[in-house]
Amino acid sequence: MDDQRGTGSGSGGADPRPGGRDPRPGGRDPDALLARAGVGGDPDHDQHFLVDDRVLDRLPGYATDAVDPEHVLEIGAGTGALTDRLLALADRVTAVERDPDLAAFLREEFAAERAAGRLTVVEGDALAVPLPDFSVSVSNLPYGVSSEIAFRLLPRGRPLVLTFQREFAERMAAEPGTGEYGRLSVAAGHYADVEIVEHVPPEAFAPPPRVDSAVVRTRPREPDYEVPDEDFFLRFLKAVFTQRRKTMRNAIRNTAHISELASPDAVVAAAPGELLGRRAGDLSPAEFASLATVAWEQGEPADRDEHEQ
Repeated sequence: MDDQRGTGSGSGGADPRPGGRDPRPGGRDPDALLARAGVGGDPDHDQHFLVDDRVLDRLPGYATDAVDPEHVLEIGAGTGALTDRLLALADRVTAVERDPDLAAFLREEFAAERAAGRLTVVEGDALAVPLPDFSVSVSNLPYGVSSEIAFRLLPRGRPLVLTFQREFAERMAAEPGTGEYGRLSVAAGHYADVEIVEHVPPEAFAPPPRVDSAVVRTRPREPDYEVPDEDFFLRFLKAVFTQRRKTMRNAIRNTAHISELASPDAVVAAAPGELLGRRAGDLSPAEFASLATVAWEQGEPADRDEHEQ
C-alpha cells in the first residue's frame, strides 16, 4: 500500500449530521469521509482504506498504553478517519499524506483543528519530508514502503503503533530459531521490543487487500549488547542473511562485497568457532553483535577509517 492508504469505519452510526460531519473529535464516520473525499481505493496503486470502526477505535489505545500521546505522528492519513480519532486523544497531530488531493481534503475537512493549532497536514513522501519531533506514531503504513518507513521511525526512539502486512509483522516480531526470524527481526529488535497486538482481516479495508494485516507495537529501549558502529552492524546483518542457509563461516566469506569487508578470512580466523558453525537464523541479536564486533576489528570494513577520524 502507498501513502494514499487511508482509514475508515464500517458501521457508520456515529455521525448525526448530514454527510457525516460530526464536530466531536473521533465522531466522523469513515464511510462519509470516503464519500466526501470522492475516493474508493485503488488496489492497482496499493490504496486500501481501513473501514472497520472497531479497529480504528482500538489503534489509539495501543499508543496510550505505551506513552502519553502529546504529539502523534500519523503517516498515510488518507481521508482522516484515524486522524479524527487521534485528535480525540492527543494534544497535537501531524498527518503526512503523499496524495495532493487527499492532503487538500484533510486541510479542508479539519480546518477548525488546523486553525486551533492541533493538526498539521504535511503533503509529501514520508521517506523524504522532514519529520517533526513526536511522542508516538500511530499509522496505517503503505505496505509498499513499510520497511523503509519503519526504519526511518525506529531510530527516533519513540513508541510506534504501525499496521503492516501480516507476514511482514510476524517477521518483525519473530524470535531466533523460528522460520520467520531474519534480518528484519534482529534489526527491529536492535531499537525496540516488538509485539503484534492485533490481526486485521482483509474485509476491514475497502477495497479488501489480498493479504491479512497486523498491528505492531514497538517500545524503544537500548539493546543489551554493544556494537562498534550501527551502520556497519545493520550492513553486516544484511550481508549474512542473504545466505541464511549457510554457516556463518561461509556467509561471512561469501558476502564481503555486501558487508564491505576487505579481509573476511581474518574475521573467520578470529571469531568464535561455536558461532561460525551455526546459521544466521539460529543466532541471537547479541551473538550477531559479537560477530559484527570481530568483523569491525579484524575485517577492515570500508568505513572504519572514516569512523575513527
